[in-house]
Amino acid sequence: MKKIIPNSLLVFILLCSCISNANEKQVTTIQQETDSLVCLDSVPKIITEDIKPENIEISKELLYDKYTLADTYPYKDTTRHFQWEKMKERLALLENIQASHKQWGILQNYKNRNGVAPLVKKFKRNAYQRIADTLGVERYQSVPLYLTTDTLIPERYGQDGDLVCMLGEVGTFAEVEPIFIGDTWMVPKKYIKPIQDSVVFRKAIFVDRTNQNIASLEQKGKGEWLVRSMNPATTGQHRPPYQQETPLGMFVLQEKKGKMVFLKDGTIETGGFAPYANRFTDGAYIHGVPVNAPRAEFIEYSPSLGTTPRSHMCVRNATSHAKFIFDWAPVNQTIIFILE
Repeated sequence: MKKIIPNSLLVFILLCSCISNANEKQVTTIQQETDSLVCLDSVPKIITEDIKPENIEISKELLYDKYTLADTYPYKDTTRHFQWEKMKERLALLENIQASHKQWGILQNYKNRNGVAPLVKKFKRNAYQRIADTLGVERYQSVPLYLTTDTLIPERYGQDGDLVCMLGEVGTFAEVEPIFIGDTWMVPKKYIKPIQDSVVFRKAIFVDRTNQNIASLEQKGKGEWLVRSMNPATTGQHRPPYQQETPLGMFVLQEKKGKMVFLKDGTIETGGFAPYANRFTDGAYIHGVPVNAPRAEFIEYSPSLGTTPRSHMCVRNATSHAKFIFDWAPVNQTIIFILE
């Protein structure tokens, strides 16, 4: 199989909703509001490249044509655009990793359902006063990644929803290669969901945090991809202690909910629901316009879409576009890229 090696260490700031554990000891602190959020927006390098970014051809054959944005469009006193070159890099990565037969898996620990990840060797509290590794990935809802030479204490955390290549098993551990992080790690098998050998990733969704837009693409042939929709979106906002950024990375669409019920910040009271929700990492969903209780009717569109981040880690869309994604994108077979 082709070996995946990162060009540089990809730093993810995984900011997700959780309940802090006040009893954890020996935790260093970091400044909450003055610290800048550092994220390197890059992709790993494939040593043997069958497809290069310049070989990728993208053409438009829309299946959803409401609220469609142009390649470049005005926003206030500036312009925004779709980052097609970055998308080509990731599509080339997606094609190259599937060039030879592999056993795929998904890192999973939504709401710590597979167990609280052990503390890593070096950790701190992030801007939300929650445990994170030195790269900013939170412990809550994450998966422990161990060095192949040390399975006693994890080195760092992997994100829920990360796609991994399964390399083998050693006792209760699996040896895996996370596609977007690179390198080889040992992971307790309880944190991995194997994907059927027959799965081929031919659909990809791109969410752009900088330009606040979303595009869905479908593979037509080798190096050929069709744009199925290109729309405004609104991503997560950095506003501790409740609102978190949509995390950068490469994720697998994991589950769908016709209505995703959410709580009012800091309470256990139902705040409303988000329609046609597609979960890809932790509590992050691609969904329609939120409906605040006691209202029950769907809301089709919001003028805030495509403006500035304001969500709780999720990606808001026009409700009809969220339904299109809901119907068009299969679970465990769709890749979601979050760009900067």
